[in-house]
Amino acid sequence: QVQLVESGGGSVQAGESLRLSCTVPEFTFTRCGVAWYRHTAGKTREWISGIATDGSTYYADFVRGRVTISKDKAKHTVYLQMNSLKTEDTGVYYCATGVHGDGPECFGHCDQGTQVTVS
Repeated sequence: QVQLVESGGGSVQAGESLRLSCTVPEFTFTRCGVAWYRHTAGKTREWISGIATDGSTYYADFVRGRVTISKDKAKHTVYLQMNSLKTEDTGVYYCATGVHGDGPECFGHCDQGTQVTVS
């Protein structure tokens, strides 16, 4: 089982920023992209953003312009910088391995999630 370690959630005021981090085992980090998802009130899990092994980045339309995904290869960590947060962004945020184009072995690994509360 691939264990992902997420950090960075918390409570902020609307308009403020948060940065989430997801550390991936190095073996997996070099072979798989990483994506961020969230569960918000009244909605099913939403895909937010992904970054491929070649550094290509992808964003959902509802966060485009407010969110930046990046990675630090030395730390095998992926970051999700979220700016101009809104109350409707409140929810549990997850990182998971696997983006479009990755092999099946990359999918099915995610962390337990971190709470983001915007008031």
